[in-house]
Amino acid sequence: MEKANEYLEINKKLWNEKTKYHKGSAFYDLQGFIEGKSSLNSIEKSLLGDVSGKSILHLQCHFGLDSLSLAREGANVTGVDISDEAIGIARQLATDLHLGAEFICCNVYDLPQFLNRQFDIIYTSYGVLGWLPDMNEWAQLISRYLKKNGNFVLVEFHPVVWMFDYDFASVAYSYFNKETIEEEETGTYADRNAPVKLKSISWNHNIAEVLQSLLNNGLRINIFQEFDYSPYNCFNNLVEVVPGKYQIKGVEEKLPMVYAIKAIK
Repeated sequence: MEKANEYLEINKKLWNEKTKYHKGSAFYDLQGFIEGKSSLNSIEKSLLGDVSGKSILHLQCHFGLDSLSLAREGANVTGVDISDEAIGIARQLATDLHLGAEFICCNVYDLPQFLNRQFDIIYTSYGVLGWLPDMNEWAQLISRYLKKNGNFVLVEFHPVVWMFDYDFASVAYSYFNKETIEEEETGTYADRNAPVKLKSISWNHNIAEVLQSLLNNGLRINIFQEFDYSPYNCFNNLVEVVPGKYQIKGVEEKLPMVYAIKAIK
């Protein structure tokens, strides 16, 4: 556990630094969001459905654009993220835009120290699970914070994507969660030229590990989907095959890039 806490602190430092560049990037288009643009994509919108009047716990919310987009749709949202830099921006946006959302700064595993209520929906998306070492403990938290008959929605990059090196030139990592992956990151997906050069710690979680963890903790999978595109141009060597859909150059339409789960407690 001590080692896990050390890893999470390394990642907190990384995300604090990334956030400084993300907030002003074209990737996140903060000004467009302030002017009313939703940050949500069609995949998650279809799974979340009508959120008006629903209480939503948004895990690993970064600086809160999805959280606040859901608040604009009438949800009562609580966002959680490890980065105090990101949570500070999220709170300021909520205040400036007069949106009903609250934000908690902590790593996911420490959430019971800060929160003691249940929600209609728990939502988390895109590049979240790889920062968490233990899927079963994560799924226990999902079950703990979800009301009976509440829905859990996950949209995540497919674990096949994480097998490759950064240029998708070769298979560099196991599909299975066999090791702690320690790397030095340069730049960031939202700003490739950002002067960020910090250590990162991550873990690969295969589909079975994620699904079984949820099933072991009282959730029933109602929807499981796979997609051959990313809605974000956030990796090297992607091509935009149609507006808003990106695939890996050279293997277009051949590999899964995103998967989605909707489960009920």
